[in-house]
Amino acid sequence: MSGERVINAVDAPAAAERPDGAPVHGAPVHGTLILAIICVSYFMVILDNSIVFTGLPRIRSDMGFSETGLSWITNAYVLVFGGLLLLGARAGDLFGHRRVFLFSLAVFSLTSLLVGAAQTPWWLIGARALQGVGAAVLAPSALSLLTRSFAEGRARDRAMAAYSAVAGLGAALGLVVGGLVADLVSWRAGFFLNVPIGLLMMAPAMRFLPETERRRGRFDVAGALLATLGSTALVLGIVDAADFGWTAPATLVPLVAGVVMLGSFVGVERRAAQPIVPLRLFASRERGGAYVTRMLYMGAMMGFFFFTAQFVQSVYHWTPLQAGLAFLPMTLVNFVPAVLVPRLIERAGRPPVLLTGVVLTAAGMAWLSRLGPHTPYLTGVALPMVLIGAGQGLTLAPLTSSGVGGIAPEDAGAGSGLVNTVHQIGSALSLSILTAVAAGVSTGHTPADIAARAGTALTGSAVLLALAVLTVLVLIVPARATRHERSL
Repeated sequence: MSGERVINAVDAPAAAERPDGAPVHGAPVHGTLILAIICVSYFMVILDNSIVFTGLPRIRSDMGFSETGLSWITNAYVLVFGGLLLLGARAGDLFGHRRVFLFSLAVFSLTSLLVGAAQTPWWLIGARALQGVGAAVLAPSALSLLTRSFAEGRARDRAMAAYSAVAGLGAALGLVVGGLVADLVSWRAGFFLNVPIGLLMMAPAMRFLPETERRRGRFDVAGALLATLGSTALVLGIVDAADFGWTAPATLVPLVAGVVMLGSFVGVERRAAQPIVPLRLFASRERGGAYVTRMLYMGAMMGFFFFTAQFVQSVYHWTPLQAGLAFLPMTLVNFVPAVLVPRLIERAGRPPVLLTGVVLTAAGMAWLSRLGPHTPYLTGVALPMVLIGAGQGLTLAPLTSSGVGGIAPEDAGAGSGLVNTVHQIGSALSLSILTAVAAGVSTGHTPADIAARAGTALTGSAVLLALAVLTVLVLIVPARATRHERSL
């Protein structure tokens, strides 16, 4: 691999150093250091997916958001994030992943300032969309640098476990951090925190991250725009269905436009000389199954965070800080299986670990969906969260490995971008569906109304997870077994 070395163990030095300690030919100095830089930066991106949840009730009262409008605070971020991820991944291939990684850190930090300073609903939604642009470039560059730095096998499994643990912990800790700053300072403070963190990460990233070889090529702008606009139109139509009904023109027009644009996207990718999504990435049954499973799984989890955070504040009348701490059973349990995943995969194999994780998450979500106005926290919320946390800790690492496994080096950027794209687009589409279904039950603001919406939405999340279990059984388990037989 030109311009870089492959790290054979997480804690092993990656290359020889000059006497002054600087890396030779841009190779990484130390596996742990590279992993730390990537994980901290990615943690910042994931944190902003969830840090807003515990502040939603206060944002709604401060700025006058409707129930369905409130979902756009999240959707504006994840839609732009997901839609432009593919273009962001391509940028890394063309200009070098370290260079693009540094640029995206700066953009993400500056746009976080805009979010924290928002004064109107449209300012907040627009700033969240711009923040999504920075995240869309940063996330695939981070994953590409990781996959290019760690050899496939035990070393990469360990690195992926750490990377995936950051994804799970970032989502859960975002609720705690968001609740803490919303309670003690303001919901805005959580976004201001990104600025010093981003600046602190830039110096070690410039020194220690390996630069990748720049490739000649062009941007598939048409493909990126069709993917972003098509998914946004679908979400808009689904959200509008809650306000106007499924047969209203305001619903049907964006839904039809979204389907047409996404269909055109597939056609563009087939003809493009350098597509942002090479369709050969779907040739692997295991990877295809991993993409579908990730969309379903992360969509269910987004609904879980969005509605549970509002439930504990509006029904239990807890403060944002208490609401964030309410997720600690999930956060604490999440960490243990995430650390054990590499060892479990070595002993049992990837599909059994993945299947166990998705099943545990589905069981916990089905339990949690029984929420009502008088549900006790311990048995109705905390204990289901233990199952959900354990399941997520087991799921994300093998799911990520299945999504990037076997990808040729020239497709590394597109492959990592696609993993993150299905993550974000699945989250946005599922949240819009769950929001529309929940709004059909009730649109009031009483504890009983909010409990009814939360229970309905979480039932929908449990259904999505049941479909994820089925996808793993039908696509990933047989595909992995076939690969194993061929290798014998």
